[in-house]
Amino acid sequence: MNNWLLGKKKAIFAATLVLLISVPSIASAAQQEAYPNTMVPLRVIAESLGAQLEWEGKTSTITLVRDTSTIVIKVGEDQATINGSQVKLDDEVAIIDERAFVPKSFIPLALGSKVEWNDSTQSIDFEVGDYKGRASAFAHSLFQGDVQSVRSNMNEVLKQSLTEETLGIFSQQISAGFGQPSKRISAILDTNLVHTNVNLVYETAQSSFEIVVRFDSSGYVDDLGIMPIAPAIAFSKPEYDFNTYTEKEVVIGEGTLALPGTLTVPAGAGPFPVVVLVHGSGPHDQNSTIGGTQVFKDFSVGLASQGIAVLRYDKVSRVHTAKVSTQPEFTLMNESVDDVIKAIELLKRTEEVDASQIFIAGHSQGGYVMPLIIDNAKKEDIAGVILLSAPSEQLTDVLIEQQEQALIRVRELAFPEAFIAQQEQAVTMWTSVADLVQNPDFSTENLPTNFPIPPAYWWYEQRDYVPSELAKEQAGPMLILQGENDWQVSMNQFEGWRKALLHRSDVEFISYPNVNHLLTEYEALSIGMEYGNPANVSADIIQDIIDWIHS
Repeated sequence: MNNWLLGKKKAIFAATLVLLISVPSIASAAQQEAYPNTMVPLRVIAESLGAQLEWEGKTSTITLVRDTSTIVIKVGEDQATINGSQVKLDDEVAIIDERAFVPKSFIPLALGSKVEWNDSTQSIDFEVGDYKGRASAFAHSLFQGDVQSVRSNMNEVLKQSLTEETLGIFSQQISAGFGQPSKRISAILDTNLVHTNVNLVYETAQSSFEIVVRFDSSGYVDDLGIMPIAPAIAFSKPEYDFNTYTEKEVVIGEGTLALPGTLTVPAGAGPFPVVVLVHGSGPHDQNSTIGGTQVFKDFSVGLASQGIAVLRYDKVSRVHTAKVSTQPEFTLMNESVDDVIKAIELLKRTEEVDASQIFIAGHSQGGYVMPLIIDNAKKEDIAGVILLSAPSEQLTDVLIEQQEQALIRVRELAFPEAFIAQQEQAVTMWTSVADLVQNPDFSTENLPTNFPIPPAYWWYEQRDYVPSELAKEQAGPMLILQGENDWQVSMNQFEGWRKALLHRSDVEFISYPNVNHLLTEYEALSIGMEYGNPANVSADIIQDIIDWIHS
């Protein structure tokens, strides 16, 4: 569901970065005495700022590459070539003790960072507001395994989550998972009401990866996350986006796990009915970006264009990755339910919203937890709920069926035998995980060691939860929507809801012949290969939700 694998493994956070320049020493004793107060070691500067260095011995030329900038300098010369333009330096580039030294003024001139050289620590000090530079230096310390430096930049809450031992493990994991970073490709600054985020992309010999460094309002690192680079996709604007709405930033909850969100408000006079969107599994952004789709963005603009406000927010496992991934007893409630309750409380205080018309819509895992949301919210706070491609059975049963559905489909599509064999192995692997979860010898009080898909507690605390069984005992308007071309949550799950809720007259069921798990139209047999293509949520689903809410 979106992929039950996402978000269940602890994040990988670090790597070893080695940028060496070994060149012959040519500085005189007199020069060495003159340089310390005016010259700084180039390698330290470059590594801290994420630049790649190359040495060409025949011409004594050093080339630095970072992002879109290329800087060329030569030993013994007092000028640099920056992206093809000549720039005068305050002093000549020199070699001292087999290390290249440059004038201090070279740093802001060539690399665009406002830093000061700290002679006592032999490192650079960044201005508080230079988030890109500070993030690069933080990442560099992380890659190098310099735990003390990393922790000195973290706030107290993150220090409690990321111990010295944990940071050391992260350093080894990222090197094994991605390889050693050779240079920084880009740095993008993004701010919201919770964090100042710096997205750093690094290149390795094998691939590239992204590290997101999140600063709190005091300028300390509050969290971080590392992930592979997704291919760039131009998302398409849906036909039902009439641009008749406004969007404003909001904050869900408060304190150490507050979340940035967006309230999309229809044009005209309110108050309006509102829908809170609940993510599927994995660390999703507020748009629920998956491949070429932005499922929650589509819902927001589609519903708001026809008089229904929408609240969406970044998931806690995305915004506070490190903090939640190190919680030994992180639960399904913590992941998906708690923030919905906080969102409802926010909406009850929002003037554009009709507090008597708050609806909750959950996609995939977000629908799976809907009975828990109903159980934990105040009855009068929820006007109705919408389940989108939601599992009705126990978690491990759904996982096994998901893999079996994938196997059936790859066979039907005549995939290569090697691919089919790989999927057969996936069925076997997930069956063994399910058997381990269902083993009565284990529980939340007695977890197995070396559980294959950590954290183990998350799995065992919901072992006996069957959403359709809980929903039997509940009441209130419910709309259950399902794509018939969905391999991740099959029509068997849809029928499970129908059978379990047969006695309830307040539930409506609709299925859509060509709709896949991402709620987009796909005429061929879906196996997820199409997820990378730009697509939008089916207009029929948007309209059915609008009609149901207005009714």
